[in-house]
Amino acid sequence: MAISVKNISKIYGKQKALDNVSFEIRTGDVVGFLGPNGAGKSTMMKIITGFIPQSSGEVYVNGNNVTEKSLLVRREIGYLPENNPLYLDMYVKEYLKFVAGLYDLENAKARVEEMIKKTGLTVEQHKKIGALSKGYRQRVGLAQALIHDPKVLILDEPTSGLDPNQIVEIRNLISEIGKEKTVMLSTHIMQEVEAICDKIIIINKGMIVADDTTKHIQESLSAAEQQVTVEFDSMPDINEIKKLPGVSKIISHKENTVVLESKGDADIRPIIFNYAVEKKLTVLSLQKQEKSLEKVFQELTK
Repeated sequence: MAISVKNISKIYGKQKALDNVSFEIRTGDVVGFLGPNGAGKSTMMKIITGFIPQSSGEVYVNGNNVTEKSLLVRREIGYLPENNPLYLDMYVKEYLKFVAGLYDLENAKARVEEMIKKTGLTVEQHKKIGALSKGYRQRVGLAQALIHDPKVLILDEPTSGLDPNQIVEIRNLISEIGKEKTVMLSTHIMQEVEAICDKIIIINKGMIVADDTTKHIQESLSAAEQQVTVEFDSMPDINEIKKLPGVSKIISHKENTVVLESKGDADIRPIIFNYAVEKKLTVLSLQKQEKSLEKVFQELTK
């Protein structure tokens, strides 16, 4: 396992930020680490990266105990914190050379050039970091996290505050990085998770409430409550639709389109189709909506 978290708790005074948290991330996975503000995401990431100690429990990165082998673990992790602390008066290339020196890289010059190219900083490399847009500052943050070629990458809100175009650019960059490394990504943007993550872990009030592939989590919650949209060639009798087996309620009906809900995992589309045949109605479209990840998130953390 790239990351193994075992019974981690973190207490600040009387407040328990993390409550007996356990999870594992396999080597090569891109994992979305989700939760509302104050759920414990950043605290967990800081413990994994060795920035703060846990109150109890153990964390292993590539088999190494974070507490016992802190320096070794830090060499194997690339970390981009939420606030992305940078030296604004340094030039991009100068800053990356400085970071490479901290890791005592033998091939520092080559790694700096490689990271500048990889993160799309070629045009901006001779500018001061303070003169860069937030999107390019995030690229610099990613470059410093990658420069020592870590096996594990921890990204805390990497697209926070970016405009839509910048979000897409950083998302594509993370997708490319994810082909080569284990990535743990904290974000509030559900489309980001659906686009690039193999698995999601959802934390709420310091406890894990979901830990599975995105598809399985959506399917498990969608099975309990289905929403079906059907368009007929003419308006059916709504009262008859309500009485169909499996239909729990009519969400809306407008012109010839009806949106209805059913409970349980039974597929009610054949029942609707058979009803249409019986009433000599033509079904123009019949769709079952899977719950969006955003809806799943709300249900698990509300």
